[in-house]
Amino acid sequence: MVSPPQVTCFFHKDTNTCTYVVKDTATSHALIIDPVMDFDAGAARTGQVHNEQVEAFCKTNNLTIDYIIETHVHADHLTGANYLAQKFPNAKTAIGENVKAVQALFQQVFNLDGEKDNFMPDGSQFDLLLKDNSEFMLGETSVKVLHTPGHTPACISLVVGDCVFTGDTLFMPDMGTARCDFPGGSVDQLFNSIQRLYELPDETRVFVGHDYAPGGRPIAWESTIGESKANNKQIKAETTLEEFSVFRKARDAQLAAPKLIIPSLQVNLRNGVMPAAESNGTVYLKVPINVVGGNK
Repeated sequence: MVSPPQVTCFFHKDTNTCTYVVKDTATSHALIIDPVMDFDAGAARTGQVHNEQVEAFCKTNNLTIDYIIETHVHADHLTGANYLAQKFPNAKTAIGENVKAVQALFQQVFNLDGEKDNFMPDGSQFDLLLKDNSEFMLGETSVKVLHTPGHTPACISLVVGDCVFTGDTLFMPDMGTARCDFPGGSVDQLFNSIQRLYELPDETRVFVGHDYAPGGRPIAWESTIGESKANNKQIKAETTLEEFSVFRKARDAQLAAPKLIIPSLQVNLRNGVMPAAESNGTVYLKVPINVVGGNK
């Protein structure tokens, strides 16, 4: 019997994001999920403290990093995938194949020209585009890709051994689920995606993409499918689509746009690579006015 993978979480406090290093227990092979680049929005300065912690852990433990995987195109933090790919040059960067739809959508929002801005909505910025139900090995541990749209069209969850990494699809039971009001988001799709997750064994360990410590409890990132089916505040096993839809749409109507949505999308669509510097040697990001958000 294959031993459960070893999971280490690096929690990014500024964005409440969970970055995971997942190691095959029998070998040194590992993958990284949802790395984060530090970003000071007020000063428009990037940093790599969080990524350096992940890098140091991997190198100290002599891990062979095979993959750096994004669960979706994040709108609340800038990805650290490009930095880590340079530090682990044999690792493949990967994301769900529906990233192409997200790229095409936001190419219009940011008016990105294929030639001038060196941006094509074809997923070529990533080494691998992961298909629904595709499987690969991490050492002796199997990894299965589940397309779990709803939060965004490109969302995936990763079943790694006895674990599932749900990104922004399913949160801790007292947190609920992700918002569905981004372009391309869908309450119906999110409901169906969670039903798919609920088909996994109850003992499956669930590792979430974010945690906001509701009620002042300690930060947490691990539960189980069984716990979520029994106690998730938004979608239990018996919750109907109509019930979920009413709650989720009402909740989303109250939410402001993520603070880092404008810089995050422009960088994350490119897999963490900044746009080319202009003639003065400075990199610039665009700010579309009165386009993104609008609830608050």
